[in-house]
Amino acid sequence: MDKNDVCKMLQRIRDENPLVHNITNTVVTNFTANGLLAVGASPVMANAPEEAADMAKIASSLVLNIGTLNGQTVESMILAGMSANELDVPVIFDPVGAGATRFRTESAQTIMSKVKVAVIRGNAAEIANVIGEKWEIKGVDAGASEGNVLTLATEAARKLNCIVVITGKEDVASDGTTSYVVANGHPLLTKVTGTGCLLTSVIGAFAGVEKDVLKASTAALMFYGVAAEKAVEKTYGQGTGSFQIEFLNQLSLVGDKDLYRMGSFKIVQ
Repeated sequence: MDKNDVCKMLQRIRDENPLVHNITNTVVTNFTANGLLAVGASPVMANAPEEAADMAKIASSLVLNIGTLNGQTVESMILAGMSANELDVPVIFDPVGAGATRFRTESAQTIMSKVKVAVIRGNAAEIANVIGEKWEIKGVDAGASEGNVLTLATEAARKLNCIVVITGKEDVASDGTTSYVVANGHPLLTKVTGTGCLLTSVIGAFAGVEKDVLKASTAALMFYGVAAEKAVEKTYGQGTGSFQIEFLNQLSLVGDKDLYRMGSFKIVQ
């Protein structure tokens, strides 16, 4: 994969407007919807058990996010996920806060056992806890650890049989054999709630137009990171509120020239 592939995927999103079905948390619903619209996708937020499966059938991708978790949400996610699996609609899973409580960890593992997930995206602590490894977590944020993120991503991809995306100072996407490391992004992303959740949905948008979900995930990471860097350039010194608004702007404005100039990723085999 090269930067030209990323540009082509982004243009397909803007041309085709893939329908991304999100069963996500109440904290980030509005931000996620606006972010997907900015990228060029069509968001839908349908979390009722009565319609979740039907909506998944007509979607280009399904995004499951356990940020604000309850039993009904888990039921809807499983129904939608099984429906998506029947029609080969890619499922992207964000195990927000896995490891923070027993309920979250077990819910994440239950969803993974009943739904064939194409991509799981989280911080290092969340991914580690999904596969039963210990990694410090504080609330829904990863704590400090000496663990090797690339090794964790590779091991998790093999155990879970899906693409694993771990985000942090550098982002890693792995299928267990081939891994990509993406160096784009900015620390200000961690100061705005919902940026990780939106990233998961943006991966859903890319997976909605590209069948190779490892490439789709890597492209989404690079594009998203470049948009953040552009937003910082435009709002330097203005604070997180200005950054958040400009970030949405850049999700709609970043183009081929920006991706070629600023995009940074490498393949590790």
